[in-house]
Amino acid sequence: MPWLYLHFQHLLLDHIARAREASAPLAVLCQGSRRVLQACPRAMARGVQPGTALKTALNLAPELVMVHADDNRQARILEQQAHWLYRYMDRITLYPPDGLLADAGSVRRLYGGLQPLREALQKALGERQLHATLTTGTTPLAARLLARAGADCFTEGTEEMATNLATLPLAATELEQRTLQRLTRLGLTTLGELQQLPAAELARRLAPETLVHIQRILGQRPEPQTSWQPPHEFRQRADFGLPVEKAQGLLFALQRILADLESDLQWRQQDTDSLLLILHHYRQEPSHLQVRTTGPEHRAEAFLNLLRIRLEQHPLQAPVETLELRVTRFLHRHTATSTDLLGETRDTGEAWHTLVSRLQARLGEQALKHLAPAADHRPERAWSACSLARQQREPMPEHLPLRPLWLLSQPATLQVAPEEWLSGPERISGGWWDGERVLRDYYIARLPAGQLAWIYRHNQQGWFVHGWFG
Repeated sequence: MPWLYLHFQHLLLDHIARAREASAPLAVLCQGSRRVLQACPRAMARGVQPGTALKTALNLAPELVMVHADDNRQARILEQQAHWLYRYMDRITLYPPDGLLADAGSVRRLYGGLQPLREALQKALGERQLHATLTTGTTPLAARLLARAGADCFTEGTEEMATNLATLPLAATELEQRTLQRLTRLGLTTLGELQQLPAAELARRLAPETLVHIQRILGQRPEPQTSWQPPHEFRQRADFGLPVEKAQGLLFALQRILADLESDLQWRQQDTDSLLLILHHYRQEPSHLQVRTTGPEHRAEAFLNLLRIRLEQHPLQAPVETLELRVTRFLHRHTATSTDLLGETRDTGEAWHTLVSRLQARLGEQALKHLAPAADHRPERAWSACSLARQQREPMPEHLPLRPLWLLSQPATLQVAPEEWLSGPERISGGWWDGERVLRDYYIARLPAGQLAWIYRHNQQGWFVHGWFG
């Protein structure tokens, strides 16, 4: 069973570079030390190398952007990579801070071999601007050690994987330093040379835990793996290295995150109507921006336009160090049934939802209203203006009487006798519960001038016009 391991050489640097539009050199500093742990190619081209003192690094590259190594942050970044890798294979194990292990044997037939899978993964890594070493091994630990050693060994053959493992230096097997020194004195430098020793000799010379470690590398002892399960939500962060002071500087990172969101929704075959943007500031409470659409949506362009409007209306309270986008509400996607002559589907409601969503983002969710029926027989009280923010689709009665679109705010006295009576009477009696009782007989009539009027007779006050038909 081949195992696949992805080792990200400088995951934190790639993550920060992906969120920044500028191409300044980047470096990661060791925790609790003022020395460089990792440096991007631009920084290394200027002489900044791992182990360089901070003061020296700044002299070599004055515009150097520095971030401190953070295990929690790198664990979150690694989980983001597992999220997209889950689209290609399901049995994934996280090895913080920079590695992902996957069972390649379970998907080998799906891709028609491991080479097509490798090409698909390399394409995905290139789209995300990530640098990773992909290796295969007969055991999980063998694949991980080969990847961390930078070995170029991606193969399906068991014999080839065993040969690659035999050439692995003992210094790359994660053995204790004292054990390595003892084996070096014996003239052993590779794992293959260690394998040639008799088992009894190994057991005599090595500690029990060291022997177990070697047996797991060689597959002589099982190493159970715990599969990672993706959460039922979309959550992605962007770290900037240097704080962003203007909202315009957030759009570059948002554009890439929303592209990942669109890809994720396409993979799920679902849409969403609610996004939460969290802006993390330095020594200040985070800012929350909630964006809602009037209907199911999955397009990154539509989300970006709404977020741009909201950011224009809400200036940043403080410089932003990290932004986070969350989506927890997913909606079923409905396929359009109408097609044109070329067989292409058209969503007639898409433009309407886009327009309303933009208006709500600019004017506020409570600024737009829609008419909704109310449970009252009196015409002037049979409707209400409701917010579009949470539009409720209530079932309409099967049989509704004919009503005019133009309802007068106050009924007007009928000045001339109707020329033709078209329908009626329709008696409406109600309002006894709130002290505004009405008792009316409504008719549809044509007046001598040709107007189609909705008139009623009050039992005491006479005839009135309450509305006009078109």
